[in-house]
Amino acid sequence: MATVYIWGEATRYENYRRAVEAAGGTVRFGGTPEGCDALLLPGGGDMEPWRYGQSNTASRGLEPERDTAELMLLERFTAAGKPVLGICRGIQVINVFFGGTLCQDLPGHSAVDGHDSFHTVRTARSPLLAVCGPLCRVNSAHHQAADAPGRGLRAVQWAEDGAVEAVCHDCLPVWGVQWHPERLPGELGGRLLRAFLALCF
Repeated sequence: MATVYIWGEATRYENYRRAVEAAGGTVRFGGTPEGCDALLLPGGGDMEPWRYGQSNTASRGLEPERDTAELMLLERFTAAGKPVLGICRGIQVINVFFGGTLCQDLPGHSAVDGHDSFHTVRTARSPLLAVCGPLCRVNSAHHQAADAPGRGLRAVQWAEDGAVEAVCHDCLPVWGVQWHPERLPGELGGRLLRAFLALCF
């Protein structure tokens, strides 16, 4: 059974724990990542814009301590060649780690009255194509997204308005999705998490 590391308090990310366990893995929160098989970067507040060379024009809910911790974890897990999955904020952290930039405000993708919105995305040939198919319906609750891709990253999924919905690294087991598999109705979220866990073996 693969052990997935998530930085932060377990109470904040309980839905991620349930989803990973339902997919056949286990989760360790906080403490040392020693011995963990994979890294999951969950959703949350925006990254500090200076980290990708911009001034703050629309970023909010900044979490500087978390930025530092997750970037250090990315350094550790990618150096070891271990799988990484970024979800929502997590895809943005991955893109910035590899030298990419973010769109600080993206209209039409936020939650509505506290509930996810839903839209169709198309997926290019990539490891995610077998999981998602060429077209699938995903949930959306964000106002930022990956813009210029980081080194080695390739956009592989897009919303109808062209917003990047997923990235994969060319040679590392690093995936990022802008949507939320941990709470997506239906089978797609579980398929993604099972495919991610399979990268550990």
